[in-house]
Amino acid sequence: MFRRVPSPMPTINMKELKIIDIQLLNEVSEKAKASPRLRMNYNFHQSLDDKCHRMLNALEPGTEIPIHRHPSKDESFVVLRGKVKVTTHNDDGSIIDSIVLDSKVGQFGVDIPKNTWHTLESLEPDSVIFECKEGPFVPHEEEGILTL
Repeated sequence: MFRRVPSPMPTINMKELKIIDIQLLNEVSEKAKASPRLRMNYNFHQSLDDKCHRMLNALEPGTEIPIHRHPSKDESFVVLRGKVKVTTHNDDGSIIDSIVLDSKVGQFGVDIPKNTWHTLESLEPDSVIFECKEGPFVPHEEEGILTL
């Protein structure tokens, strides 16, 4: 009779973990406020060529995110703090639907299918979302920005 022996679990040093806490959200929000674009990413992925891009995206009211799409990539947003409106659009720019992500009312996130025109709008200061999409990074100029 064979007895299965579990393999030892790797030891993870807490210093190697990237902790998402209020201090990190505050740091990224402060950088967004100081940025001319009024937004700032904090990447968890190591390279723009990584297969999965995971990041915090701090968004301040007034930031301008053009209506865009990712032809071959789904994209997910989960609100960690604040309120963010996500809007989807038709090819002519008309609105299909919108949702306000706000954890206080139980609207936590959205998963946007590939090739869907969309944009985001920060409705409160210090709004931060967790964003995830397939890599590698491709600039929007190549992926598609809707011009009206």
